[in-house]
Amino acid sequence: MKGLCVINGTWNQELGKKHEGYGSLLCLSIHSIPATMKYMFLASLCVTYLYDSLSNEVNSGEVFMLLAGPLPDHQSIVQAEKVFNCGGPIPSGAARYFDYLRKRGVNHFQVPLSWHQLLPSGLPSQPQRTVLSCYHTLLNQILNAGLQPLVVLHGSTVPEALRSKFGGWESQELQRMFILYAEFALQEFGEFTRSWVILSHLDEVWREGPPHDDGYQQAILLLIQNIYQLYHGGFGDKGKVSVGFRASDIELLLQIQESLTMDFLSVQFESNCVSTFHLIEELTWLQIFSKDVPILIYKMALCDCVDSRLQACHNFLKVLNSNNMKIEGCDMMDILSKMDMEGLSTSSGVFKYSSEKTNSYQTVWDKFGVQLESERDIFLNKPFPSDFQWATSSESFKVEGGWAEGGKGETIWDRFGHENKVYDNQTADQACDSYHKVDYDVYLLRGLQVYTHQFSISWARIFPSGYRRSQSDKGVLYYDELINALVNSRIQPVITLYHWDLPQELQNQGGWTNASIIEAFKDYADFCFSKFGDRVKTWNTFSSPWVVSHAGYGVGDHPPQVQDYVVASYQVTHNIIKSHAEAWHVYNDKYRTKHGGKVGIALNSDWAEPLDPSRPEDVVAAYRSIQFTLGWFAHPIFVDGDYPATLKSQIDKKNKLCPHSKPAILPRFTPKESQRINGTADFFGLNHYTSRLINSSDGGCTVGPQGVGDFQTHVDPSWSPTASEWIYSTPWGLRRLLNYIALEYLNIKKVPVYITGNGMPTDFGGTPLNDTTRVDYLRRYINEALKARLLDGVDVQRFTVQSLLDGFEGQQGYSQRFGLHHVNFEDPDRPRTPKQSAYFYSQVITQNGFGIRRGHVFKVAQTQFKPPSKGLTPSEVPSKSKVVWERFSQQSKFHRQIFHYGTFPSNFTWGVSSSAYQTEGAWKADGKGPSIWDVFTHKPGSIPGNANGDVACDSYHRFQEDLYMLRALQVKSYRFSLSWSRIFPTGLRSSLNLKGVDFYNSIIDDILLNGITPMVTLYYWDLPQELQNIGGWESSDMIEIFADFSDFCFSTFGDRVKFWMTFNQPHTIAWSGYGLGQIPPNVRKPGSAPYRVAHNLIKAHAKAYHIYNEKYRKSQRGLISLALDSYWVEPKDVRVLREVAAADRAMQFHLGWFAHPIFKNGDYPDAMKWQVGNKSELQGLAESRLPVFTEEERKYISGTSDVFCLNHFTTKIVSHITARLTPPSYEYDRDLTEEEDANSPSTAIKNQRAVAWGLRRLLNWVKYEYGDPDIYITDSGVATESKTKWDDSARVFYFKTYIDEALKASNLDDVKVKGFTAASLMDSFEWLHGFKVGFGLHHVNFEDSTRPRTPKYSAHFYHRVIKDNGFPTPEDEKILYGNFAKDFIWSTATASYQIEGGWRADGKGLSIWDKFAHTPLRVFNNDNGDVACDSYNKIDEDVSMLRQLKVTHYRFSVSWPRVLPDGTTNFVNEVGLSYYSHLVDALLKANIQPHITLYHWDLPQALQDIGGWENETIVFKFRDYANLIFSRLGHKVKFWITINEPYNIANVGHGYGAAAPGISFRPGTLPYIVGHNLLKAHAETWHLYNDKYRSKQGGIISITINSDWSEPRNPYKQEDVDAARRVVQFYIGWFAHPVFNGDYSDMMKTIIQKRSLEAGLPKSRLPEFTAEEVKRIKGTYDYFGFNHYTTVLAFPVDYGNLQHYDADRGAGTIADRTWLDSGSSWLKVSPFGFRRILNFIKEEYRNPPIIITENGISERGSVDLNDFHRSYYYEKYINQVLKAYILDGVDIRGYTAWSLMDNLEWATGFSERFGLFHVNHTDPKRPRVAKTSAAYYATIITCNGFPDPATGPHDCLNQEVEGTSVPSTSLPSFNMVNFLGITLSSGEAEKGLYTLFALLIVSSLGVICSLFCFLKTKKYSKEIATIQSVLNS
Repeated sequence: MKGLCVINGTWNQELGKKHEGYGSLLCLSIHSIPATMKYMFLASLCVTYLYDSLSNEVNSGEVFMLLAGPLPDHQSIVQAEKVFNCGGPIPSGAARYFDYLRKRGVNHFQVPLSWHQLLPSGLPSQPQRTVLSCYHTLLNQILNAGLQPLVVLHGSTVPEALRSKFGGWESQELQRMFILYAEFALQEFGEFTRSWVILSHLDEVWREGPPHDDGYQQAILLLIQNIYQLYHGGFGDKGKVSVGFRASDIELLLQIQESLTMDFLSVQFESNCVSTFHLIEELTWLQIFSKDVPILIYKMALCDCVDSRLQACHNFLKVLNSNNMKIEGCDMMDILSKMDMEGLSTSSGVFKYSSEKTNSYQTVWDKFGVQLESERDIFLNKPFPSDFQWATSSESFKVEGGWAEGGKGETIWDRFGHENKVYDNQTADQACDSYHKVDYDVYLLRGLQVYTHQFSISWARIFPSGYRRSQSDKGVLYYDELINALVNSRIQPVITLYHWDLPQELQNQGGWTNASIIEAFKDYADFCFSKFGDRVKTWNTFSSPWVVSHAGYGVGDHPPQVQDYVVASYQVTHNIIKSHAEAWHVYNDKYRTKHGGKVGIALNSDWAEPLDPSRPEDVVAAYRSIQFTLGWFAHPIFVDGDYPATLKSQIDKKNKLCPHSKPAILPRFTPKESQRINGTADFFGLNHYTSRLINSSDGGCTVGPQGVGDFQTHVDPSWSPTASEWIYSTPWGLRRLLNYIALEYLNIKKVPVYITGNGMPTDFGGTPLNDTTRVDYLRRYINEALKARLLDGVDVQRFTVQSLLDGFEGQQGYSQRFGLHHVNFEDPDRPRTPKQSAYFYSQVITQNGFGIRRGHVFKVAQTQFKPPSKGLTPSEVPSKSKVVWERFSQQSKFHRQIFHYGTFPSNFTWGVSSSAYQTEGAWKADGKGPSIWDVFTHKPGSIPGNANGDVACDSYHRFQEDLYMLRALQVKSYRFSLSWSRIFPTGLRSSLNLKGVDFYNSIIDDILLNGITPMVTLYYWDLPQELQNIGGWESSDMIEIFADFSDFCFSTFGDRVKFWMTFNQPHTIAWSGYGLGQIPPNVRKPGSAPYRVAHNLIKAHAKAYHIYNEKYRKSQRGLISLALDSYWVEPKDVRVLREVAAADRAMQFHLGWFAHPIFKNGDYPDAMKWQVGNKSELQGLAESRLPVFTEEERKYISGTSDVFCLNHFTTKIVSHITARLTPPSYEYDRDLTEEEDANSPSTAIKNQRAVAWGLRRLLNWVKYEYGDPDIYITDSGVATESKTKWDDSARVFYFKTYIDEALKASNLDDVKVKGFTAASLMDSFEWLHGFKVGFGLHHVNFEDSTRPRTPKYSAHFYHRVIKDNGFPTPEDEKILYGNFAKDFIWSTATASYQIEGGWRADGKGLSIWDKFAHTPLRVFNNDNGDVACDSYNKIDEDVSMLRQLKVTHYRFSVSWPRVLPDGTTNFVNEVGLSYYSHLVDALLKANIQPHITLYHWDLPQALQDIGGWENETIVFKFRDYANLIFSRLGHKVKFWITINEPYNIANVGHGYGAAAPGISFRPGTLPYIVGHNLLKAHAETWHLYNDKYRSKQGGIISITINSDWSEPRNPYKQEDVDAARRVVQFYIGWFAHPVFNGDYSDMMKTIIQKRSLEAGLPKSRLPEFTAEEVKRIKGTYDYFGFNHYTTVLAFPVDYGNLQHYDADRGAGTIADRTWLDSGSSWLKVSPFGFRRILNFIKEEYRNPPIIITENGISERGSVDLNDFHRSYYYEKYINQVLKAYILDGVDIRGYTAWSLMDNLEWATGFSERFGLFHVNHTDPKRPRVAKTSAAYYATIITCNGFPDPATGPHDCLNQEVEGTSVPSTSLPSFNMVNFLGITLSSGEAEKGLYTLFALLIVSSLGVICSLFCFLKTKKYSKEIATIQSVLNS
C-alpha cells in the first residue's frame, strides 16, 4: 500500500511524513471531483487504508473489525434514531446497503437482538416466529454480503410480561430468565456469528440496582460469567464474548476488573475531530484497567467535524499509531456519515422511495408502520408535564334541553327531532336538562377535578333568529350563569361557538350554503367575545365542521338533510372556513389585547392506515383520505390559505374524467381570501375517536370523498367495536395522527395541539355505570397522547374527554351514551351518576397521567387551641339557662319564623359526616375483627329486611368515589369515624391490623390532598365484639383499653388529624344500648346500666383527653372533644314554673348528663343527682343508682374538651309528671313526658320532626349553660324514605331552616358557632332502620353491587350554602328607595257580602252567599254575612277610616241582589241603589275616588235557581245589570271592574264547591263552562261601556284577575319548571289570555283536549270560542286589574284519567318552609313572587297598565292591634311593586290593600282577618279600631313610596294620622321595651303592667296570700309568664 496524500491542505503533508515507510506516496487532486463522488471516494479511501494498515500493524494476524450498523428501524438511514428490531419486515434495500458497506471496506455489522420481540412472554418455548425468522433472514443477508455479524444479546427492553411480574434486574427470577434467553439466542444464532456482546450497556444495568448493594452487583457479574461459560461450553474457541459500557465509566471497570470474565471489551467513545487528547487518554486507561484485554470501539460518536471531514480518519490513525494498544476494531458509522452519508440517500438508491420527496404521512408511516403490536401497545407509565390541562366537554343541543325556554329559537336539530327523524322518535327537548342544571353539571366537574370544561353555545339561544336583532337576554343570562359557576369553581370555560345546531331561520335562507351566513356568524362571534370574553380565554369557532359538510350537506344523514356532495358540501366548507377566519380576525383585532385569549378550531379526523402496507398505492391512498377530511379544513388554516394540492388535483382529475357529471365543484379562494385565512388559529383543536384502513380504488365518477378521492375505508375485524358502528378502539392511531399533524401543519406556525374531543359510546342497556370498556378506551388513548408528548415531542397541551354526560347523540338519540356520568333519561329529574370511567378519569387527573402518584403535598389546617374553661359552678335547679325560655318561648310565630339573611364568619367550617359501620362495608376484609353491630345485624329479624353493614356503601373499596363527592361539595371538613375492630380486631393493641391502619392513612392523606380537614371520631358505636364479651362499656376496664386505642390513633394519625372526637352520642350508647336495649349490645337494664356505662364513658373520654393533652398537644396542636347529642326541649306551657322546671330537667338528663361533668365541675347536674337519688331512696335502695365521682375524678374530668361538639335533629315538648317508681328506669327518673311539636313537618323517622327553631334555642342554652364555648354542630340532618332518591326537597327545606337558625344564633345572639356538619355525605346503613331511610346528600343504590352514588337536590343546595357561607341578602330582599308616579292610585278594598250586612234590609234579594252561609257546615263556625261589618249602616265610619289611611281611591263592590233582587231589571230596588249613591257621594266629598266592582261573587239566588253562570243567558242579564249601574252611578264613578276573580267563581265555586254556589259534582266540565260565560259577560259589559258610556262618562273599565305566582319546587328540574308554568297559565292565563291575547292559551286548549280525547270523550271539555267571539273578547280592557297574595312551589302530579281542573293542570303545589305563615293556610309571605308575576304580565300581555286591585295578609287567633306582620307584608310587597315599576318598567298605575277592615272571609268566616282596621264582630256596634299597619300603610301612601333615609329627614314619615289612636310609625314596628328586666314587645309590656295591677288587687284578699304572692313575684321577677300564671290562679 502506498502512502496517501491529498493535495489541498496541510493534512497531506503530515500524513506523508508519518507513513513514509509504507511505500510511495499517492497524491491526488480532488478539486475536479463532484461533491457527492468526492465524499464517497474519501470515505472508501479512509476505510480501505484503515483496514489494510490496522489489520497488518495493530493486531497482526487478526482481522481488524471495521464495524457498521445497526440497521435503522425505518427506511431513511440518515435520519435513523431507532434500531431495527424485526418488529416489521426487513427494509427492501437492506441487501444493497450491506453490499455498499462491504465495498467501502466495512467487514462487520452490528445486530442487536430484541429480547421483548423474540420472546414477548419471556419464555423460550413461546418465541414470536415472525421475529425469529426475520433475524435469521437478516443474518443471512449480512453474511451473503461478505460481512460478519456482531450480535448484541441485550441492549433495549425487557419483555413487559417479565418486567411486570418480576420487576428489575435485582430480581433473581429475571436473571434466571435472562440466562434462558441467552441459551435460546445462542442456540438459534450461534452458527451465524463469532462475536457476541452480552450487555450493550453494563453501566445501565449496574445502576438500576440498589446503590452500594454488593449482592446485586455480584449477581450481575455472575450472570455474565455464566453466559460466558455457556457460550464457550457450546462453541469452544470459535468466537468471542464481550460486555459493553461507556469509556467514561473507568471507575466501574476498576471496580469489576477482578471479577469480570470477557474475551474483549466493547466500549462506547465520544471523540473530538479537532483534538485527540481525550481519546488517547481514555484508551490508555482502559488498556491498563482491562489488563490488556482487547478493546472494540463498538460505538464512536464524533463531534466538531464540520470543517474537516477527513480529519476524523486522520486523527484515528494518529491515535492508533501513537500507542501499542490492543484494538479489536472500530465503529465506522460516524466517520462514514460525516464523510459521505449526506449524498447517500440521493446517490445510492439503497432504500425504496429515498430518491423521492417524502410527505408527512410517509414519514409518520415509515416511523410507526413497522411496529409490532407488542411494541405499539407498550404502556408508558409516566406523568404528563405539570402544565398539562385536563378537560371534559358537552354540546348545547345534546345536553341543554330547554328547547323553547327563555325565547330560544328553533334549531335544525329541534326540527329534525320533531319530524321523528331520530331513533325511537326521541328529541332533545329536555335532553339532560342542563339549561336548568348548571349547578348539577359544575358539581360533577368539581368532582372530576378537571381544569377546563369545553361547551358549546346554542346560537339560537343567544340569537333566536340567528341575527343580533333577535337577541335573547335570558339566553345570555344562562351562559353567564354557567361561565360564572365554572370560574367560581376554578374551572376554565372553553367555548365552542358552533357545534352543529344552526338556527332554523338561517337554514331557511340556505344555511351554510348561503355566503351571507359568514357575516351573520362573524356578528354572532363578535357578540359572544364581547359578552363572555372577560372570563373565557379559549374559543373554538367550530367543532368537527367536516361532519357539518359531510353529514349535513353531503350525504344528508344529519340536519338539514341536504344530499348534495357535488356543490353544497364543498360550498359549506368554503363558507365555514371563511366564517372561522372572520371570527378569528374579529377577536384578534378587537379583543385579544384586552382579553388575552386564544381562538382556534376543533377539527375531527380519523387516523388512516394502508389496508396493505406492502402496496405503495394503499399508502398513498391513506394519505389522500386524510387530505379529504382533515386537510380539507386544516390546510387552508394552518398551511397556506388554500385547499391541499392533493385535494385540488384529485378533484380536477375527476372533473376531467367526468365532464358531463362532475362529481365535485370545489370553490376557489381568491389570493386575498387565502391571505386572510392562513394562520387563523392559535391552537390546533383535534377531535379524534377511531381509525380506518384505506385501500386505493377507482372511484370513477362517484360523488363523495371516497369516490372522488379514489379510496375505500375498512376496519380490521380484530379491532374492538363500540356501540357506534363508526367508532372502533384503535388507540395507537391517536399518536400517529398527532405526529402527522405536527409534521404537516405545525411547522410554519408553531401552535399547541388541544385534543378537544375523545371518547366512545356504550349502549344504553346493560350495566351503564360499570363501563369498563370506556375505562380501557380512555386509558389507552390518553397513554398514546402521553407518548406523543413525551416520546415524540408533539406539543399536546390538553386532553378533553367527550363527554361529561350521556346526552342526545344526534340520529341515535339516547341509544348511545358517551358520558362519564350516567343520565337517567327515564326520570324527569335527569339524575346524574358517575360511572366507573369518571372515577378513572379523576384518578388520571390526580396523577397527571400514569405511573407514580403525585407526592403527598398537602396543607394541614392548623387549629387554635384555647384552654377550656374549668371550674364552672354547677347548674342550679332549674338552671340559669332558663333565660332561653324567657327570651324565646313567648316569641310570636312571626318573629320565630322570620328568615334571617346574613353570613357566617369567614373561617366557618362547613362539613359532612359519615361513620365507619354505616359506610365502609368490608366487614371481615383484610383482617378486620367483628364488631357488636356485625354480630347484631347477622341475627335474623334484627333489622328490617335483615339488612346489615357487611357491604354498606363499600367505602372501604370505594373511598375515591367518596372523595369525588367531597370535592364536588367543596366542604372544608369531613367527619368520619375509625372502626376500632379494623385497627385492633380484638380491641387490643396486640391484635394490630396494619391493613386497617393503611386504609385510614390513605383516607386521611387523600382528604388532606384535596384541601379538606379530617374530623375523626374514635368511637362511633361499633365496639369490637371481643371487648363486649368481657363486659363492654359496663366494665371499668374499658377506660384503659379505650385510652390505649386512643393513644395509638393519636400517635399514628395525629400528625395530620387536628380535630378529634372521642365518642359520638354517648347518651345513645348508654341509654339505647344498655337501657332500652334497642341497639347493640342490646342490654336491657334501664335503671342501672345506663348510669354505669355513662360513668365509664365520661372517664374514658377524660383519660383520652389527658393523653392527648400531655403527650401530643405540643407537637400536633390539635383539638379534642366529644360529640354530644341533644334535642331541644320546650315546656308545654312556659307560663307554668313546673313545666319550665321539667324542661330544664329534661335538658340536664340528656345533654347535661355528659356536658355538665366535662364542661362544668366534673360532676353530674344537681337536678340529675337529686332526681335519681330521691327515686333510689323511694325504691328502698341504700344508695343512688347514679354513680359518684371522687373529688380527684371530678378535677380530672372537668374541662376535658376544647370545643363543644353538638349533634341535633329535633325538638320535644315536655310536661311535668310524677313518674312510676318501678321498675327503676332512667326514663322514669326524669318525671316528665315528651311529645312532638305537631305543627312541624314529620320525617321518615318516627318522633323526629323537623323543628328548626329549636336549634337556635339549643345553641343559646349551650352558650349560657356551659360558659360560652366554641360550638361545632357536628351532625344535623333529616331522614327521607328510601324511595326518595334525588329530588329531596324536604331535605333542602330542613337544611335551609336549620342552618338559618344557626345563623341567627351566630349573628343575632353572639353564640360562637364555628361549624356545621351535614348528616350525611351519602345514604348509608341507618342503624335500626337499615336501608329503609336515608340521610344522605347523595343517593346510593344498594341494589347495585357497584354502589353508585348520585347527588341529590340537597347536595347542590348545600354546596350553594357553603359557597355563599350562609344566606347573603338576595337582591329581592333589599329595599329599593324611590317613589311611584305622582298620580299613582292608592286604594284599599272590600266586597259587598263581606262587609255590608243588611242581608234582608230594604228589599234586598237573596244571594248565593246568603244561601251558602245559611247551609250547615259550609262556613267556619257557622258565621255568615247577615250583619258582617254592618257597613250598610256605617258609611260615615267607613269613609272616616279611608280618610285616616289617606287613600286616593276606594274599591268596593255593588251587591247585585241589593239593586236587582231577582237579578233582572224587572224590578229595581231604589233603596239599595241609594245606598251606593250615598257611599259614592261620601267618598267624593272626602276626595276619594270610588272604584266599583260590579260582581264580587254574590249572585242573586234567583238567577242561580235557573242555572246561574252555567246558563248562557246570564251573559245578557249581567250586561243589563251593568247597564243600570253605569246609568245611575257612572257620571260620578270613573273606575270600574266587571268581575272579580273569575277563577274563584268558576273553579272554587263550581269545581271544588268550597264557595257559593257550592257545586262540586261536575269538576271536569262545569268550571270551564262557567269561565266561558264569565268571559263573555265581561266582554259584553266592556263593549256596553265602551260603546254607550265612555264618551260621556270618561271612565275606564276592566276585569280583575287573580293569580298566585308559581316557582318550580326544584328549580333545577324541567318537569317542575313546566309544572310551574302550567300553574300560572291555568290560573292567570285562563282568563287573561282571552282578554288580552285572544282565546284560551294554546297550552290550556292542547292539554284539555288531549286529556278529554284520551278519556274517550268526543271533544274537549274546554268550550271553544267562535272566531267572532274571540274577536269580541280580545282587547276588552283598559287596564289589567290584578289580585295577588302569595307564591307556590309547583311540581308535576299525574292524576291518571281523572277529568277535572287539577288533573288538567297536572301540578301540585307546596310552600317553602321558610316563607312566613299567615292566618290563611294558603297564604305564605313570598314577596319576590309579586315582582315576578308583574313582569310575567308585562311580557305575556304586552305591558298593559296594571292596577293592583287586591293584596294583603291575614291573621288568626287572639286580636293584637300591633300587627307588625301586616306592616312587614306591606313593606315587602309594595317594595316589590316599586321594583317592578322602576327597575323593570312594568306599567303599574295603582295599588290596593286588602282589606279596609276585618270582615267575613267567605268560607272561613270571621276566623281569618285581613283588615287594616279591626272590627269586633261580637259587639253589635261593630266598632272599628285601627291596627298598627293602618298607620304604616298611610305613611307609605303619604310618602308615595319609600324615601331614601340617606336623603332624609322626610316629612312624610312624621305626619300625624287623623282621627285615630293608633301609634304613629314609619316602618314595621318590632319595637321592644325593657319591663322588669325583661326585653318585651310594647304589647307584652302593656299586658305585664295590667298583670301587676291585678296582683295588687289580689294582695288585698289577705296578708298570707299577699306574702305568698310577694315571695313568688320576687323570686321570678324576670318572668312575665309566671306573673300571669299567678294572676290566673
